Amino acid sequence: MKTRPIDPRRLDVATFAKDAGELDGLWLLSDLDRLVAAAHADAKPSAADAANWHARGESRSVRGAPPQTWLHLRADAQIALVCQRCLGPVSTHVEVQRSFHFVADESTAAQLDADSEDDVLAMTRALDLQALVEDELLLALPLVPRHDLCPEPLPMEHSDAPEAAPNPFAALSVLKRGRRDG
Repeated sequence: MKTRPIDPRRLDVATFAKDAGELDGLWLLSDLDRLVAAAHADAKPSAADAANWHARGESRSVRGAPPQTWLHLRADAQIALVCQRCLGPVSTHVEVQRSFHFVADESTAAQLDADSEDDVLAMTRALDLQALVEDELLLALPLVPRHDLCPEPLPMEHSDAPEAAPNPFAALSVLKRGRRDG
């Protein structure tokens, strides 16, 4: 029996899970436009930078019910984000490991997703695994990327230095002195 190659950009999840399929590879970061858009403007990924990924399908037997379709995904990438302290590039390792339970339709997915801690998705004829990997990497980005210790101290201009706030009671002191003198 001849097996045909599996296209990760048009993955038949149900068949992949039934066959306990496994795929892995690299996708150039330059092909992941939304992830590149999150990168520091002065440190965009090079032509050689890539996201590593691995996908595994699983068909789980459930007593008294049809088998469940699962997709297990691992991915990681290195990307330079904007440090929120110094605004320079900070090299950040992003890693995800997720499992997705696929169900027949959107309404079932919404119902199960509300009641379960598992990630539930509606079955699709052709899943774009690259888009799913990019989505998961984007969700794994840190909210506030920053260096542990910024490489250069932040410049502080004179106008940036906090000014001594005037004493709010100074005007009352002047009025009080004026009444004593008069």
